[in-house]
Amino acid sequence: EGNGYSKLTDFGFAKVLEPGARTYTLCGTPEYIAPEVLLNKGHGKPVDWWTLGILIYEMIVGQPPFCDEEPMGIYQKILAGKIYFPKYFDKNAKALVKKLLTADLSKRFGNLKAGSDDILKHKWFASINWDAMAAGSIPAPYKPQMKDENDVSNFEDVPDSRELPPAIPAAADPFVDW
Repeated sequence: EGNGYSKLTDFGFAKVLEPGARTYTLCGTPEYIAPEVLLNKGHGKPVDWWTLGILIYEMIVGQPPFCDEEPMGIYQKILAGKIYFPKYFDKNAKALVKKLLTADLSKRFGNLKAGSDDILKHKWFASINWDAMAAGSIPAPYKPQMKDENDVSNFEDVPDSRELPPAIPAAADPFVDW
């Protein structure tokens, strides 16, 4: 909208669930997958609060808390649950991230009795007036210059890939007889 407010938009694998319902679909970016998804226990909205914890951590540190060269290594680290917090990590942000990145759903912020209020009223967000934010009355720290609502000049121009995927020999192609 050009007002400087960010919007999260990657909902390619979003699924609408009734309150309390679970799904068993395994999909998503490896670094952001919650433990209950990896363990195929069925999952619902609490996975979104886990993802918020990963996002906050990554915005502060510059990388997610669980990294590895291979997805299986990432999954093992997620299940181990050990998070390294650099010294510069704000203590209130650390407290919030720990509450969001808890594997125990009965203790994960956002999934407790107070719901999202546990997050919105957390000390790390103490200076934010959520009503004013929702109304758009708080000036954004950065407002991009835009010619109109379709202007994409603020985004890096990434050319489409012209590379073809490597050829698969017929002997190794599982779909050769389809």
